[in-house]
Amino acid sequence: MSNGLEVVVNRDQASKMAAVNLLYRVGSKHESPERTGFAHLFEHLMFRGTERVPDFDAPVQAACGENNAYTTADYTNFYITLPRENIATALYLEADRMTGLDISPEALTAEKSVVVEEFNQRYLNQPYGDQWMLLRGEAYQKSHYRWATIGLSPDHIRAASLDEVRAFYDRFYQPSNAILSLSADIPEDEMVAMAEEWFGDISSTPAPLFVPEAEPVQSAPRRLEVERAVPADQITIALRMEHRNSRCHYLCDLLTDLMAGGESARFYQRLVKEQQIFSSTNAYITGEVDGGLFIAIGQLNPGVTIEEAEAAVWRELLLFATEPVGEKELEKVRNKFEANILFGELNVMNKAMNLSYYAMLGDMDLLNGEVAIYNSITPEEIMDFAQKFFRRDQSTTLVIRSKQ
Repeated sequence: MSNGLEVVVNRDQASKMAAVNLLYRVGSKHESPERTGFAHLFEHLMFRGTERVPDFDAPVQAACGENNAYTTADYTNFYITLPRENIATALYLEADRMTGLDISPEALTAEKSVVVEEFNQRYLNQPYGDQWMLLRGEAYQKSHYRWATIGLSPDHIRAASLDEVRAFYDRFYQPSNAILSLSADIPEDEMVAMAEEWFGDISSTPAPLFVPEAEPVQSAPRRLEVERAVPADQITIALRMEHRNSRCHYLCDLLTDLMAGGESARFYQRLVKEQQIFSSTNAYITGEVDGGLFIAIGQLNPGVTIEEAEAAVWRELLLFATEPVGEKELEKVRNKFEANILFGELNVMNKAMNLSYYAMLGDMDLLNGEVAIYNSITPEEIMDFAQKFFRRDQSTTLVIRSKQ
C-alpha cells in the first residue's frame, strides 16, 4: 500500500472463519539496552482500548470472535479469528488501535504493574525461571538478543515515562512497520480492497531502520555456574546459529529432533533410559531471525556429577560428526516435519500467521518450500555440518546447581 503497509491474503475455501493477523516489526531486539521490555509492555497496552473503542475485547466477542497476541525478539503479533461475515469488525479494530491507542497515565500505570508482576512470577520466583536471562547474557555479547522479551530488569518498566512509551508507539506501531495478513473464504481482490478501505488513509512515516549490532566471533568457550533453589542440578549447552533463512537453521532443527523428538530419540533412549544420567532432557532451537541458539539441556539424576553429565551430552553431539545417521532414523524425523507443517496449515489462523511471518522473513517461497528443504538433508551433510558446528570453543554452558 502507498503508506507502506504490506498486505498478504489467502483465500481459504475450506473454512467459514476469517483470520486477521497484524505483525509489527518490533520485538525486544529493537529496544534500547537501558529500556528493555517495551515491546512486551505494548503487547499488553494494545488491548487497553482507544477513544473510540474503550474495551477492545467487547466488540470482538460481540462478533463471535477471539483475539490474542504474543511478543518475540523479532516481532509482535496480534490476531483475531471470527466468522468471515464479521471480518470488517477485526479490520476496524486493528486500524483504530494502530492510530488511536489510549496511552493515558492510568493505563500505563496499570499495565506496568501487570508486566512487573509477570516478570516476578514467571522469571524471578520460579525454579529455573531466570535460566534464559542468564544463558542469553553469556551467549550474546553485543546482540540485542542478550535479553529475554520480558526485558533485563523490571526496573526498566517501572522507570518508563509516559513520553518514552508514547515515542515507542509513534515510532513502531504504524503502517510502514507492519504486515497485515488475511485468510478467509473471500476473493483475494476483495480482501485487498478491504485492507485499503480500513488502512489506506492512515498516514505513516518511513519504517524505522534497524541494523543489528554485529556479534563478535566466539573463539573460546563461555561458562556460567550459579546456585538456585531448584529440585535438581541442570546443565544447558548452547551454540549460536546463523540467520533464520540459512541452511544452518534447518540442519539444527533436524538435529534437535534426532536428539529429543520423543521417547524413541537419542537423548531419551541413551541418556535417560540406558545410562540414567538425566531425569529429563531436551534439545531445540530458539529461532531468532538474526541467528538463534541451538540448545541441549538436561536435569541430572541424584548422584551424577556435572562433569559426567556434560561429557555425556558432548559425546552425543560429537557422534553426529563421526557416524552417519541411519536412513530410517532420518526418514522418521523428515516425516514428522512434513506432518507438522501440513497439519498446521489446516487452521485458518495458522495460515494467516504464516503469511505474515514469511513475509517478514522476506522469502514467501519458504512457506511452501520448507518440507523440500528438510527432505534434501542427507546423512553426509549432517556429518559435515556437525564437524564444523559442534565445537566447544563456540559453546556457552550454563550450570544451575541445587542449593543444599
